Amino acid sequence: MTDTHSKEARSYNMSRIRSKDTKPEMLVRKYLFGKGFRFRLHDKKLPGKPDIVLPKYKVAILIHGCFWHSHINCKYAVIPKSNIEYWSGKISKNLIRDIDTEKKLQSLGWRIIVIWECDLKTTKIDQTLIGLLKLLDDKNRCI
Repeated sequence: MTDTHSKEARSYNMSRIRSKDTKPEMLVRKYLFGKGFRFRLHDKKLPGKPDIVLPKYKVAILIHGCFWHSHINCKYAVIPKSNIEYWSGKISKNLIRDIDTEKKLQSLGWRIIVIWECDLKTTKIDQTLIGLLKLLDDKNRCI
């Protein structure tokens, strides 16, 4: 199947996709800051530059987009019907990089929390963010 957009329109659409300061990331950051947590963003000293780093508690929070990180059994993680070979290769490389990043962080003694984009949709957001606080409290005795 060929692309339904012109090369210029596709280029513009792809240029609007951000890797930092995404809406899901901003929601989690705002929530944590409101609860009194202080954190670093995209720490270049750590493998994979985690989205949110709580150095005091040695916790790295990774906020994954369902499409880009191939969230299993998620309605947002659908490979496009055009250029299937390209997209499946790109997403599988992302998965390999995610696994590698998590292993490296764990080997350095970091605890990892992964939050999926779909868990921050309006119907699940409260449950997800409260769950995040419980994880921080239970695993790290942060609060």
